[in-house]
Amino acid sequence: MTKHTRIDVAEFATRRETLLAQMPENSVALIPAAKELTRSRDTEYLFCQDKDFYYLSGFHEPDALLVLVKNFGDESILFCRDKDPHQEVWHGRRVGPDAAQAEFGFDLTYTLDELEQVLPMYINGKDTLMFAQGANKEFDELVFACLNILRGGAKQGLTAPSTIVDIRDLIHEMRLIKSPAEIAIMREANVISGNAHKRAMRASKQGVFEYQLEAEILHEFAFNGARSAAYGTIVGGGENATILHYTDNEEVLMDGELVLIDAGAELAGYAADITRTFPVNGKFTKLQAKVYNLVLDAQIAAFNTIKPGSNFAIANQAANEVLTKGLYELGILSGDLDELIADKACKQYFIHGLGHWLGLDVHDVGDYQVDHDRNQLRAFEPGMVLTIEPGLYFDSEADVDEELQGVGIRIEDNILVTESGFENLTINAPKSIKEIENAMRSPKKK
Repeated sequence: MTKHTRIDVAEFATRRETLLAQMPENSVALIPAAKELTRSRDTEYLFCQDKDFYYLSGFHEPDALLVLVKNFGDESILFCRDKDPHQEVWHGRRVGPDAAQAEFGFDLTYTLDELEQVLPMYINGKDTLMFAQGANKEFDELVFACLNILRGGAKQGLTAPSTIVDIRDLIHEMRLIKSPAEIAIMREANVISGNAHKRAMRASKQGVFEYQLEAEILHEFAFNGARSAAYGTIVGGGENATILHYTDNEEVLMDGELVLIDAGAELAGYAADITRTFPVNGKFTKLQAKVYNLVLDAQIAAFNTIKPGSNFAIANQAANEVLTKGLYELGILSGDLDELIADKACKQYFIHGLGHWLGLDVHDVGDYQVDHDRNQLRAFEPGMVLTIEPGLYFDSEADVDEELQGVGIRIEDNILVTESGFENLTINAPKSIKEIENAMRSPKKK
């Protein structure tokens, strides 16, 4: 286990400066942190910071508020919890406003106790107020309470902004292009996640429960510095693999079945998102191998379209053509092949999208520029990270060979768009049939 890459404080400050430069003159932006969520009575879920707030601040504590002021001089202000020895004994250390200003590079800091008194003064006299209205009901109420104070204070010279703008569009465009430090973290998250998938393959055998493979994966994550999974781990044996977001993970794995694992680590806030499908007993049947290789060929065809200026629609077309032709050759689809390809007939069994943006969120933010035919036309640019994840799913009622009924196969990698094409970040998770079967013959890690 090594010390992992982290984002430098200066990069968070640069992001704030970049956002301020795009804000209209005489405006103020409000970006709140996440709140802790109660799990049961007096215990909380493991805290997960609001991603937009984290992207701009690097600050990990709940309940904080980032205020960006665009006026004659730009300012970044943080409201956060005060130091409190009694609370820190029970719940852990707090940064406090003084250390937050010094360590995170904010121009000014206040305690949360000062929020209701001070915040209206930062909004007062601004032409434009920018925040994510509707994202957080409690925060909306705070903002509109401030606006009511200003609107009722005309005699005291107070004025409320005349325009409210959603700040998310600007932040999400910034988040879509990853910096070198972000890319380095995502590479590391992929290596940890790939090793976890290998570990699960080695642990697989008839009679093992799905949750036991999940435990192998989560152990590998945590032991290597990624304390949390980026999303609920999917371990679907047999027909459970045809349920796209299956997370019960409670059934026993059976000889002759395939098992689909969709799992990725979260490292320093950034997600990996990897799917592998493999035989429980370590050996594909001939028919399983044919369908598996068809999905793999579709993924490779999509990869080959990825470069600056291309888009998801082009990648989708390439994958759909391969899948449709392959299903036709297997006798699963029938009719005129050209018509089947034009009609995207494979979508009967390829029931989800080809991929999505990836970053601080698993399904990361950023405009896909979807047209009226649901084509995603946003041009790829260097620094974008996305998933490519074709799949085929045959439930128990599907009109296919009995051996394929109840079979789901998905293969998912994480792809960085580069100046000349792409880089596959998912470099160490076995993917070809030979790699998978060799990995599953390897002795289990002690």
